Amino acid sequence: MGKRSRRKTFCFKRRTVQTVTVSTEPQIQNQAWEGFTPGPWMESIDVRDFVQRNYTPYDGDASFLEGATDKTLRLWDYLDKNYLAVERERRVYDVDTDTPADIDAFKPGYISEDDDVIVGLQTDTPLKRAMMPFGGWRMVKQAIGEAGKEVDPEVEKIFTRYRKTHNDAVFDIYTPRIRAARSSHIITGLPDAYGRGRIIGDYRRVALYGVDYLIEEKQASRDSVADAGFSEHWARFREEHSEQIKALKKLKKMAESYGFDISQPAKTAHEAVQWTYFGYLASIKSQDGAAMSIGRLSAFFDCYFERDLAAGIITEEDAQEIIDSLVLKLRIVRFLRTIDYDQIFSGDPYWATWSDAGFGNDGRHMVTKTSFRLLQTLVNLGPSPEPNITIFWDPKLPEGYKEFCAHISIETSSIQYESDRQIREQWGDDAAIACCVSPMEVGKQMQFFGARVNAAKALLYAINGGRDEVTGKQVVEGYEPIKGDGPLDFDEVWQKYEEMLDWVVGTYVEALNIIHYCHDRYAYESIEMALHDSDIIRTMGCGIAGLSIVADSLAAIKYAKVTPVRDETGLITDYITEGEFPFYGNDDDRADDIAATIVHTVMEKIKAIPMYRNAIPTQSVLTITSNVVYGKATGAFPSGHKAGTPFSPGANPENGADSHGMVASMLSVGKLDYKDALDGISLTNTITPSGLGRTPEERINNLVGVLDAGFIMEK
Repeated sequence: MGKRSRRKTFCFKRRTVQTVTVSTEPQIQNQAWEGFTPGPWMESIDVRDFVQRNYTPYDGDASFLEGATDKTLRLWDYLDKNYLAVERERRVYDVDTDTPADIDAFKPGYISEDDDVIVGLQTDTPLKRAMMPFGGWRMVKQAIGEAGKEVDPEVEKIFTRYRKTHNDAVFDIYTPRIRAARSSHIITGLPDAYGRGRIIGDYRRVALYGVDYLIEEKQASRDSVADAGFSEHWARFREEHSEQIKALKKLKKMAESYGFDISQPAKTAHEAVQWTYFGYLASIKSQDGAAMSIGRLSAFFDCYFERDLAAGIITEEDAQEIIDSLVLKLRIVRFLRTIDYDQIFSGDPYWATWSDAGFGNDGRHMVTKTSFRLLQTLVNLGPSPEPNITIFWDPKLPEGYKEFCAHISIETSSIQYESDRQIREQWGDDAAIACCVSPMEVGKQMQFFGARVNAAKALLYAINGGRDEVTGKQVVEGYEPIKGDGPLDFDEVWQKYEEMLDWVVGTYVEALNIIHYCHDRYAYESIEMALHDSDIIRTMGCGIAGLSIVADSLAAIKYAKVTPVRDETGLITDYITEGEFPFYGNDDDRADDIAATIVHTVMEKIKAIPMYRNAIPTQSVLTITSNVVYGKATGAFPSGHKAGTPFSPGANPENGADSHGMVASMLSVGKLDYKDALDGISLTNTITPSGLGRTPEERINNLVGVLDAGFIMEK
């Protein structure tokens, strides 16, 4: 197989430097890779090539699966009784207040004596949360107090007197209009005090290549441009690579503390899962991002499982136990959050999204036996929101797998579905979801996460000339309100809405550019980026909230009669709507076209603004659970939406407005142009099992039919 080499091209100040670097002796690698189909993945880092050449598509059903082992059940029971039960009572089990988090900051931690299948905890104790003050001391201090603990005065001194944090830097730069937008809640949830997340390290690289090779590769990339001449880009490239190398060395040290040498590639399926988890563990030990996806793992793991099963090294029971143990670890990841943060996200999520299934570019589906094993964890361990299991759905997936997905969805409500074809055509067949709906190619791109703007509140600002409909405060200067007491005119309202969006979007993107400039300087994700290519694509993940409310309100203004109601100061605080009008979400082009136009308009305004590090702007129609918080800060609408009440989630129709059934709502959402929302479009539907049929078989078949209908795309 020879030595591996890597050839890359870097450009600085229009000067091109070509390098041929990195070679390692193959002996140990050959042993680890024995039995795998060779290919370019042996010559340079290319996990996708390894997977495509070595995974085994599975067309069967779930009959081969095993239940939880006695060891798994004992471990889960011990964890629940001794840790999870305590956490449920306290909200927070414990906090380490002495040690700033880092990859190698804590001694090895275990759950119990049965915790020996997949090992590794964020701290030295299950559920004990680490503080991550590099993002911002204010939030850390608040969260520690809310957990009933006291801050360490020496640590506080360091991060208030000697070490500038990301949050400090952001607020040093913020403009008055950004501060005004934050306080009025027209922009909410900006990652200006915590980890930005939505960066998927290619954790598979740790298992396939070993850390030593990854270090050599990063050293070679850094040094390949040593003679390129100074520029800000050149300096940052070299400094970031140096930080990545340090992080990889810490990763190796952390694994050694658990008794594992991950310097070389994994030799077995068990090692492949453990090595991969160590890579992910390093990320969650050092970063508290709003979303910490684990990537796309099943087909990769399955290559090792199939090889070891064929060789008699493991049994199917062993394979399931390994996956169960990994998922158990993912369920107990915890970050130190404030109560305010928990309210924004309605709980304590961190979105360890695990993407699965879909098709490869060669036309083969990517369902494997490990795809089934992953779903089986929801049977063996019970339902759970973490990891956020996401299926890349296509009607052409194997029937046995589709039926098992439907069965698990009905029994656990713990699976989400994405359109494989749309994601694959835009992002390739090694894409994964970085949050809830945000796709990217693993190890080759990252996202600057940006929360979302309150597009619904922006409409009320447009009508009131920049005055806040809740507080009455003049937030935006220089805009004229709607005058008179007569019915609202659609063309006038739309013009003012577009003008207000210029201010809102401009303020929003300005804030995002500031946040990510500061994050790269003060809270850089060194280990996650160490598991990326040196040259990557960067996107800026923007988003909007309140789409259905704006669409319905504009439809009401256009097709019915809407009369504003003013308070004693002249502020419009309510509306009287007379007559019928179409609601978005009922497959009615009149309302659906308005919704699509809103998404397109916002995206065009975002694209017109220069992005930090030349990031490619994308947009999501997604609120996660912040729709509740947005609703509390927003007034009444022409559509009839009441002041202070929750928005509908994501791209969903307004609550109760979708009178034509679920398929009609899916068709309405399908009219939103994916090119205007490449960061993802979220539709959340709730179906009671009884609504799907009388028997389990009927329910499964009907749910499969609904999913197939929802993801059929025109050619």
